[in-house]
Amino acid sequence: MRRTFVLVTVTAWVVMVLLSFKWPNIIWLSLFLIPASLIGLYDMYQTKHALRRNFPFVGRGRWVMEFFRPFLRQYFFESETDGVPINRMFRSVIYQRAKGVTDSVPYGTKLDTQAVGYEWIGHSLAAIHADKETPSQRVDVGGPDCLMPYSASIFNISAMSYGSLSGNAIQALNKGAKQGGFFHNTGEGSVSLSHLKHGGDLVWQIGTGYFGCRTKEGGFDEDSFAKTATKDNIKMIEIKLSQGAKPGHGGILPAHKNTIEIAQIRQVEPGTRVESPPTHSAFSTPLEMMAFIKQLRDLSGGKPIGFKLCIGRKSEFVALCKAMVETKIQPDFITVDGGEGGTGAAPLEYSNSVGMPLREALVFVVDVLVGFGLKKEIKVIASGKTFTGFHLVKNLALGADMCNSARGMMVALGCVQSLICHTNECPTGIATQDPALASGLVVGDKATRIARFHKETVHATFDLVSSAGLSNPNQLNRSHIYRRVSQTEIKRYDEIYLNVTDGCLLQENCQPNVFDLEMKESSAHSFMPKQFIVEGHSGLEEISS
Repeated sequence: MRRTFVLVTVTAWVVMVLLSFKWPNIIWLSLFLIPASLIGLYDMYQTKHALRRNFPFVGRGRWVMEFFRPFLRQYFFESETDGVPINRMFRSVIYQRAKGVTDSVPYGTKLDTQAVGYEWIGHSLAAIHADKETPSQRVDVGGPDCLMPYSASIFNISAMSYGSLSGNAIQALNKGAKQGGFFHNTGEGSVSLSHLKHGGDLVWQIGTGYFGCRTKEGGFDEDSFAKTATKDNIKMIEIKLSQGAKPGHGGILPAHKNTIEIAQIRQVEPGTRVESPPTHSAFSTPLEMMAFIKQLRDLSGGKPIGFKLCIGRKSEFVALCKAMVETKIQPDFITVDGGEGGTGAAPLEYSNSVGMPLREALVFVVDVLVGFGLKKEIKVIASGKTFTGFHLVKNLALGADMCNSARGMMVALGCVQSLICHTNECPTGIATQDPALASGLVVGDKATRIARFHKETVHATFDLVSSAGLSNPNQLNRSHIYRRVSQTEIKRYDEIYLNVTDGCLLQENCQPNVFDLEMKESSAHSFMPKQFIVEGHSGLEEISS
């Protein structure tokens, strides 16, 4: 192929010389021939890509086709139910509801109702009418030790940091939350002026990097925490233990997104890649974590304190519940993130193969809380691929009190799923710190879209609930949702996920067998399984029971 390139190039130059008496022809030909020749010669002698050495110039077609592949696939070849991580069907309904245009679909479902995993809500012959103006269901968050309880919407904005998202995107999200009366989670990147500008309710997330309440050494700073936590906009504080996108890994802020402004907010060096530690330094055991929760509650003036986690080893969550019972200190809410959680940048192995999916994690957390008699005072938030009213209904039926959405809100902002969040070149100005790109996102217009998407999704939730003969989403339970588990068998959620008795895990002879292993492994004194402890670098040593 290299010889062919040389032969073709020489021939082209000879032809150009023969046509030299016709000046217009030679000018047009040289505009292509000169750059192509130079590129081809460079390709022949470069040593990085064998394809380009063997196929000079034309070998570059591979990268051209690879560049256009996602766009061609999304706009020309995808079916309504194809496309990941969000298929076109869900993207379309989010766009439609955010814009306030017709969201109905013609000619019936495009889903395969015979496919294993197909799910639906059982409607009732005693269905009731859902008023279009039905006010959003509110959930009161705040246990017995909380002095400033918060009334939350059943649908809110999940954690996305300023730094990962542009300032305009954060402002639009927060202004939309203000207009719609729901909360906006800051993400672990701390509270910025963009979060505070429009006065929307905030949940301040405290990650392992303690951004915004950080000492020079990277530890937790009480004074700076109290200064921010007592702001009127901050309604709740969330300790991030792990997230579904990067469980056990910590968040990542690429260096090109770490501007001087963001570095000041996070209290880190600008222009550097910022990786949050995998674990917290303020506590190292479940008992110490409960003390940290009390510390934050006291420093914030009694605001609701919770934590977010993606379930990994089940015994660790049981250990947290044992610590709650032992110390009589408990969070006001727990956010459960699924392993399918989204992020702008994460290693492939973590995105694909670490962390429990949301449905199973949610069931486990709710059942363990019920088993320890804690569920009545602790609200559970489900976070992970929540785009429609049916997604909310499923999570609420499994035991969640409310739901958060990150990618759904991004699509409502105008995200086109170009999948280049980590490059700082987001074409819609959402996941970028490039001022030129971010300026394309008009805050007022997108805020209205966020508020409208929230309103329409909550209404769709109420509509489904009323179809089941219920007047309120909090009446949903596992008996209302059906799933096809095989080609010939259908089961309700309460047949798949058996309910546990309130307080059963506090009684030694009443524990369900399904929790035997986790109860034996867990201890309030260690996150590690009870039979193992790490001592320096000496390996694993068994703990006596």
